Amino acid sequence: MEKKYDVIVIGAGPAGLMSAIAAGQQGASVLLLEKNKKPGKKLRMTGGGRCNVTNNRPEAELIEHIPGNGRFLYSTFAQWNNQDIMAFFASHNIPLKEEDHGRMFPVSDRSKTIVDTLVNAAVEVGVELQFNCPVTKLITKDNEIQGVRCETGDIAASCVIITTGGKTYPGTGSTGDGYLFAKGVGHSITPLFATEAPLVSEEPFIKAGTLQGLSLQDVALSVLSPAGKKIITQEMDLLFTHFGLSGPAALRCAYFINRQLRETNEAVLVSLDSLPKIDSSALLSQLEQQLQTKKQVKNALAGLVPERLLHYFLTRCELMETTGFETNKSQVQQLVNLLKAFPITIQRTIGLEKAFVTAGGVALKEVVPKTLESKLCAGLFFAGEVLDINGYTGGYNITAALCTGHVAGIHAAEIAGYWG
Repeated sequence: MEKKYDVIVIGAGPAGLMSAIAAGQQGASVLLLEKNKKPGKKLRMTGGGRCNVTNNRPEAELIEHIPGNGRFLYSTFAQWNNQDIMAFFASHNIPLKEEDHGRMFPVSDRSKTIVDTLVNAAVEVGVELQFNCPVTKLITKDNEIQGVRCETGDIAASCVIITTGGKTYPGTGSTGDGYLFAKGVGHSITPLFATEAPLVSEEPFIKAGTLQGLSLQDVALSVLSPAGKKIITQEMDLLFTHFGLSGPAALRCAYFINRQLRETNEAVLVSLDSLPKIDSSALLSQLEQQLQTKKQVKNALAGLVPERLLHYFLTRCELMETTGFETNKSQVQQLVNLLKAFPITIQRTIGLEKAFVTAGGVALKEVVPKTLESKLCAGLFFAGEVLDINGYTGGYNITAALCTGHVAGIHAAEIAGYWG
């Protein structure tokens, strides 16, 4: 090991690039290693190629939208947060714009803008970047980092930051390497599973494609416990697909569904409320009034919900060819039940290879919250999705990656300075 760096960063995603920038800003000599041909491969795909780079919500709401151990980030956000991310891009003349739900995008609407800005910022502070350079293991001695081993040889470093991401979209390089490195020095890896993933159902109406392609706006999807209690409710848009459910409401339920699947090993029930703005009793009164007519029910209730969904529910209630006057209270109540609590059994979610975010990762009890340094191996740091932290889509995961990256980079540079 001829050349020695203060800090080596493994993985050039958002966490890795920001780690390298932060360490370089402190005057540390930094080497950023990436096994792909170019940096930010997964980052370029985010936000439909537009890169939802952060979210403008207050800190407390950021934490709420990171259901997978978001509270661990209080210390990180106290040092560097979403407002600092926005200030960083402003300082590099990259204007951002705010869209619905606080989502922040580059005005250019191109993820390449964000990736290029991060890479250029790293180069500006003297970071050395090496691509096509897979790391094979960490080199340690007496529970202290000594460097890394690559296919081309060993490289010495006072500190190493692992920012290799999770196991989603392995084609982007997220193949779980960081978990193996962490386990190699004694770290525990909590169970890995898909979150922000579409839901797979074997319900007959799904298999038949009855509602396939139907998009619902502002509905409420709830995950139910085995006892029938609502665990979480997501009020967003929903899409019926050929395999089950997708869209924001479904994706946000995936974490809770997978967690329950692991605990019970049984299918999970979700409940769809197609009209969350009105309660069941008020809806029953409304429908009874609307059905005081000679019109067929399907015509009397037209516009209540999208036609395909209404007709499906009416078919289930045997009301498709019935007039309003011919209905009885029991039938109307059955319809209300379907409109307000349509049960759908979920067998699983789409696997890690096609999910957006990995839940699970390096156990947080083994990481110092303030610095993100390993408690087991001096000079080893973690940032980004490799940690057991996961959020909803909407800029929350990238926020966590950039912020933990910055904090890890600052403290790694500090430690490296102490060690000389």
